[in-house]
Amino acid sequence: MKRINTGRLVIVGAGLAAQYAALHLAPRPVLMISPEPLGQGASSTWAQGGVAAAMHPADSAAAHARDTVQAGAGTVDAQVAHAAANEARMHILDLTELGTLFDRTPKGGYVMSREAAHSFARVVRVRGDQAGAEIMRALTAQVRAAPHIQILEGVMATGLEMANGAVCGVEVVHCTNGQSAPCLIRGAAVLLAGGGSGGLFALTTNPPRVRGQVIGMAARAGAVIADAEYVQFHPTAIDCGLDPAPLATEALRGEGAILINRHGIRFMQEAHPDAELAPRDIVARAVFAQSQAGLAPALDTRTALGARLLRDFPAVATACQQSGLDPLVTPIPVAAAAHYHMGGVATDAAGRTSLEGHWACGEAASTGLHGANRLASNGLLEALVYGRRAAIDMDAVLGPVAMKQAAVTLPDLPPTTAPRSDLVNRLRQTMTHGAGVIRTAQGLQRTLNEIATIEADQPDCTALANMTATATLITTAALNRRESRGAHFRSDHPDCDGATGARSFLTLTQARFSAPLETT
Repeated sequence: MKRINTGRLVIVGAGLAAQYAALHLAPRPVLMISPEPLGQGASSTWAQGGVAAAMHPADSAAAHARDTVQAGAGTVDAQVAHAAANEARMHILDLTELGTLFDRTPKGGYVMSREAAHSFARVVRVRGDQAGAEIMRALTAQVRAAPHIQILEGVMATGLEMANGAVCGVEVVHCTNGQSAPCLIRGAAVLLAGGGSGGLFALTTNPPRVRGQVIGMAARAGAVIADAEYVQFHPTAIDCGLDPAPLATEALRGEGAILINRHGIRFMQEAHPDAELAPRDIVARAVFAQSQAGLAPALDTRTALGARLLRDFPAVATACQQSGLDPLVTPIPVAAAAHYHMGGVATDAAGRTSLEGHWACGEAASTGLHGANRLASNGLLEALVYGRRAAIDMDAVLGPVAMKQAAVTLPDLPPTTAPRSDLVNRLRQTMTHGAGVIRTAQGLQRTLNEIATIEADQPDCTALANMTATATLITTAALNRRESRGAHFRSDHPDCDGATGARSFLTLTQARFSAPLETT
């Protein structure tokens, strides 16, 4: 394997957490690894809702933290929730200063939407459903102009190099046209900020490359993974046959859109007192049940928004148009789709993982903020909070460095075998059927057996091994948790074991060799 040494700090990923961290590391030299052109292909860019922050004088960080804890179904770290909520306003102001064009009132205040499980309208937005795209536009412009940041585009990380018990480098491959053999980049330290795991499921709202690879590569290096069982399914993915599925933002329900079935019956009123604005796990299971019963759930925006949808929610309007749907005439067909992974690489308050020389932030990390059920629009907030914290901590730990570092140039690398598409599709179907919205011990055990078979069918493919590692962790953690809590629902253990619960922590070795063999 060819090797490159650099004094640059290596950031794996190019979404919100990665870019925000890179900017806060100035003037320390940084190398960003991005499979797609910078800012494209990241879940952050696709985020429609916005950033949760108590910006209105009548709202408060304490109320935001309280809603976060309540939505998290008893496993949120309350200290983390309060700290993140207290920082939120600062990050909105920082993003504004960096050029993000948030919606503003005539008096200069921030326009905010209300989303599920929030007690207040506190989601700072951009043109209804353009928050992620606009924030990323502003940050990407700053990152491209920053002299301390080098970006390797069309390059994907596939593994971590360990030496003396510490992370010392990252294996990368060219991935623009097929996949190349790996090259090892040894840097000053490594920050993983490469997204979640939604693409491990057959129906997802995540970009195509977001399939648990970053969590998997950390797990294969020995990192502790937290809360892996908690995968959030968004209840209103547009059910139009596309992969990934377009998203109908929760803000539509905040504006009064309702969920109905093929008979025109509004089904959320019986499911929860908050109806369409109930916590996401409850809405997702209700939508899933309607789908399973052949009742064709749909989001009806006609009365609440009418033609205003076309102006105020352009991403949803465009998705409908491209799918041949007219939301002004008929309700939008929806389904529950894998959307956000609350679990990930376990980190402390500074973004440090269990491996020396290694930090993580964004959806790839698990900080304790989300618990068993992420509060809407807290995902982008967490990326901001921990992107900045990881940057500050890494800079402090690494100490002085020569600010002049040569650019990294990858050598020509021979092609190698990419993950077989039939195996990836099989894995996604397996996860959906056995570890999806509703789980059982029998289904989870079958899923683990199938994951092992898939991995064995292409044993020398590192990229596939990263996916199967994360799938194994999700499934084992779900098998271990013999209760239903938040986004994790076991129909064979439908009750919650108390108002509060313990977080789960697993290594890949533990997941492979210590999962209980349940038979009921």
